[in-house]
Amino acid sequence: MSFPLPDSVDALKGMIGREVTSLRATVRRHAERPLSGSGGTELASPLQSLAVLPPSAELDGATRCLCGTHDRDGSGVCSVLAAIPVSAVLLEPVWDRAGSVLDFRIVAGNRFRSAEWLDAPDHQVGQRLLEARPGAAHSGLLGALADVVDTGKPLDGMVVDYTEERLGRIHRAPLLYSAARCGEQVLATWRPVQTRAELLTVDAQFLASMGWGNWDLLSGKVTWSEGLSRIFHADVRMPWTLDQLCDALLPGDLTAFSEFLTSVLAGEEPAWTRIRFVVLGEVRTLDLLGRPVTGTDGRTWAVNLVARDLTPQIRSRRRLAETERESDRLRRQTEAERRVADALREAILPTHSEALAAVGLTVAASYRPAEPDAAVGGDWYKCRLLSDGRVLVAIGDASGHGLEAVARMAQQRHALAGLAQTNSSAGEITTWMNDLVCSDPTGHTATMVAGHLDEDKVLHWADAGHPAPLLLRDGRAEPLATEQRGPLLGALPGYAYETSSTPLLPGDLLVLYTDGMVERRGEDVTVGIDRLAAAVEASSPAAPQQVIEALLADAEIAGHEDDACVLAIRVE
Repeated sequence: MSFPLPDSVDALKGMIGREVTSLRATVRRHAERPLSGSGGTELASPLQSLAVLPPSAELDGATRCLCGTHDRDGSGVCSVLAAIPVSAVLLEPVWDRAGSVLDFRIVAGNRFRSAEWLDAPDHQVGQRLLEARPGAAHSGLLGALADVVDTGKPLDGMVVDYTEERLGRIHRAPLLYSAARCGEQVLATWRPVQTRAELLTVDAQFLASMGWGNWDLLSGKVTWSEGLSRIFHADVRMPWTLDQLCDALLPGDLTAFSEFLTSVLAGEEPAWTRIRFVVLGEVRTLDLLGRPVTGTDGRTWAVNLVARDLTPQIRSRRRLAETERESDRLRRQTEAERRVADALREAILPTHSEALAAVGLTVAASYRPAEPDAAVGGDWYKCRLLSDGRVLVAIGDASGHGLEAVARMAQQRHALAGLAQTNSSAGEITTWMNDLVCSDPTGHTATMVAGHLDEDKVLHWADAGHPAPLLLRDGRAEPLATEQRGPLLGALPGYAYETSSTPLLPGDLLVLYTDGMVERRGEDVTVGIDRLAAAVEASSPAAPQQVIEALLADAEIAGHEDDACVLAIRVE
């Protein structure tokens, strides 16, 4: 059978309704008796049939056999109880003097055990109920069975957390009890609320984000697994009808769901599709597998659906895509910053100067950032010929990384270049630089060694918390004396720095460096300075550029955790 494809939710629901109405009408015409759920009363179960017997009715032979006895005192047992596929007993009330049910005697029972630690009912025949099941009193089971005797109303699906202590160990089993009167006696059955297989099925559905449902088109009964109820955030006792599923459709998936449901109702199997539903304001994406349940005439009378929830996977993929987009944005931003930093480095950190060679100095420098993606940071150097014939020599470290550190570095470097034009001493220039850094509202500090080489090749220098330069002379490298070293720039406003003087000789190599070349986590800085001095000695008598290359090739020197800058000057 084929159906016209609906073009709206109402049209889809109308198609379902017409098919159900037509199916029920066809079945009624061929049915010999009313069907369950087709507008009449449901067919009664054996327990319900027994429950309608009057309390005082006499049991004929057939009925006595159904209840499991051949006479009133229950001395004989027939095979009916053995055919019931759950635990079952026939109970006889035990009355007290006031005419109330005090207990029950187990007249007959079958062999089915509802829990491994519970005895089979047929092993307890002849015992009192409270003797065989001591937990029946406090669990409310005894009172419920007494109500069946007193009122004649059946007990239908009472959940009992049956608890009992055996051999010093407490056991518990959630059991589902049903009971009905059978003349003066009570027929009771029980089973686990969920079998082990059912519990494993629930766990498997949870792990796989799956669930199943059955829609009986004849009776209108809908059955959902716990997994499907979890997917749709619905009570398992109140599953959705097909109409409710249609109402939850995302509008864009109406056509796909209509094709899917049409093929299932037409008896095609299996049908598969991917559909989005709106559940509590959230879009959930499901893979649906539909299979019709057909009669001998080939007509679908029930629909089975298996659903797998893809929402967590799609949500993860969406987050991954967002993360990739953010990573790409950050990568492009980093590349842009690196291009800016490259331009800054080339502008403010030149690597050679022909003018310096003209006054008898060979100079080489290198800067290595701690972060591979960064091109420049807070470390800087300055070596240039001034108009008065002196050579400005300086190296410094502005705290921090990234473009903010670059900005502070550029500010300090350019400020030093301007102050150097005043013909002031190295101590005075360093004092003014301290005032500049102290005025920074961010509170960042800096270190610096700055000075001049005069025409006689005497270095006049001041130190603001920076490692002292190394002097390589006659194959031995040692730090310059630092008795007049002052504090970090920005640490003490108004501090007056002093100037030291060190004569240089032809062939001397002066190595200025930042702390990234000598500082290691958990190690005293003097160890790093000694290591750097030994490496400089090992590179003698190479040219400044070769010395720097040798230092950077040394794994112990080049494996820095901070930005590192080196300036090497040889007196020719």
